[in-house]
Formats: sequence, C-alpha cells, structure tokens
Amino acid sequence: MSTLRFPQGFRWGTATSSFQIEGGADERGDSIWDEFCRVPGAIVDGSDGRVAVDHYHRYPQDVELMASMGLDTYRFSVSWPRVLNPDGSVNRAGMGFYDALVDALCAAGIRPWLTLYHWDLPAWLPGGWTNRATADAFADYALRVHDALGDRVRVWTTLNEPWCASFLSYAGGHHAPGHTDPAEAYAAAHHLLLGHGLAVKALRAADPGATLGLTLNFTPAYPADPDSAADVDVVRRVDGTAHRIFTDPVFRGEYPADVIADAGAAWPSGLVHDGDLELIGAPIDVLGVNYYTSQLFRAGQHSSQPTPHPAAPDAVAVDRPELPRTDMGWEVTPDAFRDLLVGLHRDYTGPAGIPLAITENGAAIDDPDPASGPIEDTERIDYLVGHLSAVHEAIEAGAQIDTYLVWSLIDNFEWAFGYTKRFGLVAVDEALNRVPKASAGWYSELVRTGTLTLPERA
Repeated sequence: MSTLRFPQGFRWGTATSSFQIEGGADERGDSIWDEFCRVPGAIVDGSDGRVAVDHYHRYPQDVELMASMGLDTYRFSVSWPRVLNPDGSVNRAGMGFYDALVDALCAAGIRPWLTLYHWDLPAWLPGGWTNRATADAFADYALRVHDALGDRVRVWTTLNEPWCASFLSYAGGHHAPGHTDPAEAYAAAHHLLLGHGLAVKALRAADPGATLGLTLNFTPAYPADPDSAADVDVVRRVDGTAHRIFTDPVFRGEYPADVIADAGAAWPSGLVHDGDLELIGAPIDVLGVNYYTSQLFRAGQHSSQPTPHPAAPDAVAVDRPELPRTDMGWEVTPDAFRDLLVGLHRDYTGPAGIPLAITENGAAIDDPDPASGPIEDTERIDYLVGHLSAVHEAIEAGAQIDTYLVWSLIDNFEWAFGYTKRFGLVAVDEALNRVPKASAGWYSELVRTGTLTLPERA
C-alpha cells in the first residue's frame, strides 16, 4: 500500500454547529430554526433541536472524546440567541457555557475555532437577513462574544455557508425561514456579507492579532455537454449565485456584473450602499472551504417551482449513475474537490496571500443502530480517504492549505432532514451515550501519524 504524508504542522480536527448538537433550548431564546421546526412538514421526521445530542450539558464528555482522538482543532459555533437576550443584554448563563467550553478545550490542548453564525438567527430580529439592520446587530453580537472569549479564541469565522442562509433559505424554501422570494435571497446574501464586513472591521480594531475569516460552501457545477452553449451558460448562472456572488466581493471588492444582470428585476433597488463593498472586501486571514460533492447540469425548460438557483430556473441536475453516492444522495467526486482547491488558490486566496482551510468535509452514511454492535463505517472511511487524497494532491499542486476538519464529530440534527442522516465519527444511542465508530479510530490514527494510507488499486 502507498502512503501520503501531510506537511509538518498540518492541523487536524472536527466541526459541529450549535443548533445541531447543543439542545438546552429552555435555556436560550428562540431562533428562526426553532420556528421553522414548528412548521408541519418542514423537517422530514418532524423533529427539532430542543435536545439534539445534549452537548450543552455533556460538553465535558465530548471534549474528552476529541482529546482521546488526538484532535488539535475544534470548530464550533455560538448560538446568538443563547448569548444575547432580546433587549441586547448578555445572557450570562449562555455566555458562561461557551466560556466553560473554551476553557475545557484549552485545557485539553485543543485549539478553539469559533464560528459566529451557523444559521440559528434570533427569531426576534425583524425581517431576518432581509433587513439591513441585522448586519449591524451581527457586528455588535460579534464584539460581545469577543469580549467574553477573545483572550483564548484566536481563530474566528464570521459566517458559515452564507449561500445556505440566503438562497437555500429565502429563495429555495428548504431552510429557515422557508421563504421562496428571489429578491429576498439577493438582499439576504448582501446583508450577510455586509454583516461579515462589519464584524471583521470591529474585531480587527478590537484584536489586531486575531485570525479572521469566513467559510463558504462550494459545489462545483459542470455542463452535462461541454459543447452545448446552453449547458455552459446555465452552469455559469448557477455558479454566479452559488459561489461568485460571495467570493468576488470578498476578494475583489465587487459583485460580478453578470450576476447582477442575471438577477434582473429580482436585484433589489438601492441594495448596495456607498462603502458596503469596501467593508465586505476588507482583507481576511483564512478562507474556510466546505465541500461534499459536485453537480452536472443541463439546460431544460424554465420551471415555476422554487429554486435556490434563481438565476437558473432552467437548470436540470443530471445524475451520473457510475458514481457512488452518500446517504444524502450526493455523488462522491474527490477529483472535483482537488480542482476546486487548486482553482481557489489560483484565483482568490493565493493572490490575497492567505491559506485555505477545509472547515467541513464528510459523508452521511446509513449507519446501523449503535445498539446492534460496533459500527464499521467503511464507506465513510473510503470517502474521507478519497477526499484527503484530493487535499494532498492540491497541496502538491501548490495550494496553501493548513487545516482539515471532518464534518462531523457526532451524529446530530441534520437541518431539514432531522435525525435521519448521520455524518458523525461518533454515534449517539437512545440514551444519548456517545459510541465511537470505526471511522473515529481510523481518523485518530491519521491524526497521530499525519500519514494517509491508500488502498491498493485492483
């Protein structure tokens, strides 16, 4: 068997989000996801995040699990409605939870990597991300969290996957608040980016030595027929609202002209104010990359159904039956991951002089119930081997990448899929006991050695 050696000092860890794992809902305010979970049919299994996997009360055990695996980084998110009250005051018990969590991580030698926003927006903010005032509120919230934790947390992500919090949520209707208005989606995308820019400005002034960044999700799109002008154009439009509407203002200080043109009347008049793009384009220190799959599209008939790709209502996803799939139905395409990382370094982060970090990568697998015995999740291990090979190839090709975080530490509430999809290295039984899977042991060994063993080719 051949092996791949990762660079000295490469960081290894895992990632979670507050709403998906914490529970403790009676000890915080409502988020838009609490409200969305109450909508009949919004969540596949009718579940919610009120208990989740009870990380709020069991965090010492979860930190101990990470330490036992040898992880050196843990990316978690803060629940905005847990740490701030509707009147803007600090919820001392809620902030105290994160204070204790960060202390536990530091005591275990694990670097805390804090994400300020992973979708659980306070329900009391009028208009959500369609309201420009939410961006200002976000910057204030960021400073409140930094006041409490900034002496120990040195890596800060402003937003996680703003595409999901805008287009999937306000145009596609799949995520909270479940709206289907393209104009709202464009407004939400801009206000999310504005909130990012305002938070970076505030945090930079308060703590010049902090590492600041944001995390974007990337699902590379390809034309079903590269020789078809229609297929190529539909992919351009999908890519515009999925990726370039975020990367270009952050790294180039402008929205792509074709994205605004494609939006047409759905682009709200007066959306971008003087100075907005300067704020959004302020330098960051790291770009987080979340990657799971890629997609093939062809141009079809315009659909009247809600879509998270409002500039491409004619986009038709094309299956590739020759490819394996995860339990999400997502095709396994590690080569696209390699090409994405090389392209991001070439076009964005390389010229900016900053590294990439893999802030999420993993696979939902239809694991057996932990009550049935040890979980030998070889499909998950195979997925991770393939994608880590892609990361290594990207590094060899010159991409600057210094961190890899598996999604996820533990099985949890998978948003609109409820508890029906399992991404964790650790399972949770009915009594909420933590049960490490085979992948947890495999990853622990990889972390220990920094060496990836590749299977023999047939």
